[in-house]
Amino acid sequence: MRFAIVGGGWYGCHLATALDALGMQVKLFERHSRLFHEASGNNQFRLHQGFHYPRHHATRMQSRDGFMRFVERYPQLSASVPHNIYAVPAYDSDMDFSTYRLIMTATGVEFSELTDSPVKLQSVSGTIATHERVLMISRSREYFERKLASRLTLNCQVESIVDHGTHVSVDGEPYDFVIDATWGHLTRPAIDVFYEPTMLLYYEGPVAFPALTFVDGALCSLYPTEDQAIYTLSSVPHTPLGRYASSEEARASLGRVNGDLIALKVAQMEEQISKYYPGFRDLFRFVGPQLAIKTKPIGAHDDRSCSVTRKGRVFNVMSGKIDTIFTATERVLSLLEMSVASDESTGSTLRQDILGMAL
Repeated sequence: MRFAIVGGGWYGCHLATALDALGMQVKLFERHSRLFHEASGNNQFRLHQGFHYPRHHATRMQSRDGFMRFVERYPQLSASVPHNIYAVPAYDSDMDFSTYRLIMTATGVEFSELTDSPVKLQSVSGTIATHERVLMISRSREYFERKLASRLTLNCQVESIVDHGTHVSVDGEPYDFVIDATWGHLTRPAIDVFYEPTMLLYYEGPVAFPALTFVDGALCSLYPTEDQAIYTLSSVPHTPLGRYASSEEARASLGRVNGDLIALKVAQMEEQISKYYPGFRDLFRFVGPQLAIKTKPIGAHDDRSCSVTRKGRVFNVMSGKIDTIFTATERVLSLLEMSVASDESTGSTLRQDILGMAL
């Protein structure tokens, strides 16, 4: 079988290597000059275990299981975060600390409650420490470019996908199936989505400073990157730059980002995190913004789980989590197996059997 995969992020790269390992003919198209150029390389670099999502069971379970599988499959593409703290604010969280702790205990992921935090926080009702990892984006980019080699086509903007029933063509070239891993930037997903341009902020700070995540609700987090002295600051209310019905509108919004907007976001996010960690401005220095676009499902409250849909010979992959790449691969193969089984079916003979017995 010949597969065309569009989008050279985590999902496109993992799917390409997985299908290639199964003996499929694979070609991966990426419109930029390198892999991980958009959302996969512009995010918080966090490999979750589900502690972000106490309000959505499926996302927690996929994060927990995906974390373990990711570390096993790609041990060299992430690094341990030495100190990783989740804190529940006393007044601003949508959930009290006891409820949060109970939910995470039921999830089955190891954590320890902190009685003495290594970072001086204020206005929090409880903190826990747990194991998470930071993604090594530069190393991942090099790994997949080497692994895919001749199966990778960079600097290639796919213009058309046409399903002919017996095959599907990508810019006129025939394939058996196409996987759209662009998060709705090429073909429209089967589920209702919106496009959210975002701005995270890069800060320089002390090496090996603890990761800080405040949960749950319209809060913020500080997380390390592959550079041990660079961190990202993210905020639920201040990181989004709008909500748009189309990819084109979201991209246009990023094009309007200017110095005034960046200065506003810096002020808002620093004020928010300083409410709980008053020492932030003393230790961290702003170095620049990080821009990206997220594609999110409409009406799915806190749902970041993986969705794979198929229309004809075109698969569409959607997920808000990097570590559900394995779930995506399994669902593509499952839908493919169902298709092959349907094509090979000879149909039911029950009606003929009944009529034969009646005679």
